Amino acid sequence: MSQSTPVKIEAISVFDMLKIGVGPSSSHTLGPWRAARNFLGKLKDKNRLHLVKEIEVDLYGSLSLTGKGHATDLACILGLTNADPQTCDIDEIPQIVDYITNQKLLQLDGVHLINFDPKTQIHFHRKFLPYHPNGFRFKATLNTGKVVFETYYSIGGGFFVQKERKRSARKVALFECFPRPISKATELLAYCERENKSVSQIVLENEEYLHDPVDIDQRLKEIWDVMLDSMYTGCHTEGVLPGGLNVRRRAYDTHDRLQKGKPYSNKEEWIEAIRNTEVKFREILKWVSCFALAVNEVNASLGRVVTAPTNGSAGVIPAVIMYYMTIENHDADFNDVKKFLLVAGEIGALFKKGATISAAMGGCQAEIGVSSAMAAGALTELMGGSPAQVLMASEIAMEHHLGLTCDPIGGLVQIPCIERNAMGAIKAINACEMALDADAKNAKVPLDKVIDTMWQTALDMNTKYKETSEGGLAVNVALSDC
Repeated sequence: MSQSTPVKIEAISVFDMLKIGVGPSSSHTLGPWRAARNFLGKLKDKNRLHLVKEIEVDLYGSLSLTGKGHATDLACILGLTNADPQTCDIDEIPQIVDYITNQKLLQLDGVHLINFDPKTQIHFHRKFLPYHPNGFRFKATLNTGKVVFETYYSIGGGFFVQKERKRSARKVALFECFPRPISKATELLAYCERENKSVSQIVLENEEYLHDPVDIDQRLKEIWDVMLDSMYTGCHTEGVLPGGLNVRRRAYDTHDRLQKGKPYSNKEEWIEAIRNTEVKFREILKWVSCFALAVNEVNASLGRVVTAPTNGSAGVIPAVIMYYMTIENHDADFNDVKKFLLVAGEIGALFKKGATISAAMGGCQAEIGVSSAMAAGALTELMGGSPAQVLMASEIAMEHHLGLTCDPIGGLVQIPCIERNAMGAIKAINACEMALDADAKNAKVPLDKVIDTMWQTALDMNTKYKETSEGGLAVNVALSDC
């Protein structure tokens, strides 16, 4: 009997799940932006960039139906200039887009000037491509007459692919494999129990297979800095969000009513000021909501946030980390944040491998539900929970997001998206407390089963409730009502 070939398991890094980028959507903004830069790379690799005479962009399905509200067209333009979503000056984005729109000129890769009119060269198609609802194509016509194009699919969380991967074959053809390969929660728990280690320790040892320890710390610090900055910026910015819904920023007013601590002048001092504020039960709920609202108001205004695991759900994890640092443990520091992000990233990876983190595939359960599960598990470890309780908390959080639809009004990542982050953060904290008070051996629903159920629910969900603005609140509440 021949020996079977071992199955390789996809190595999804924490830095795959937590990406720094620009709002408002990871799948509709960050994914196409990154893919546009990939397309530029292909042109350069074949020495074709200087030959490009014309560029056209075709957006399909969900990317088309909510593309304007999700700034997909702007993301493609910015990607074609080769601006880096992680480091570009977000304050310059409006001027860059205005120049390209008004002058009808695009500096491809920042070096090759071509004629480009977004109104006629970015096409919105209601048709869905076969593989994924978020399909799009870049087409370049060269001055030789040759036409080259690449088709991409934005699959959530800023990830994009070009070739269809059947779900049953997701564990094949991988770039890297961790020394402790993990595809299911049961495997993660087995490593923890066999080696008597926490979830964060197992995840860190896997990460060290791909990255230098110093680099891991530096990148995690950068991620936390962006998370903290988005909370700080959102809490200190008044006004109305762009897009036409006239949504008033709420984090500023809430923060203004809550803040009673000592003066501060930067985001680090802000944490200490909050720690010195007397907080009652109702105010805890308001603080957590405030943190989450702040991040997603920044996201909705094309600000810089961290996909966690997506832009639309970017507020949950930062809000729960801040809850821990300002309410539960005033001595918390970067080491606590590091553990939190490692655990959260691994839980998110389990959902990506076993289901989806794309709202266009699975509805909002794939975004807010997953982010709440990530935050619940991570908080549980910091609160002293066992690895089994970590997984139990994640399961509880997702179980009560199953079936959550994605129905953004006007195709904007504002209503109900911003409030949902606050609700997801509160549920994460509650799930953590329930898991800590329980014996995980008595859990009736394993995390792996709820991940399977989430995927089955996604398959059963009506397409109009998957980020198309063709169902739910998106059709029952008109723009004129707002």
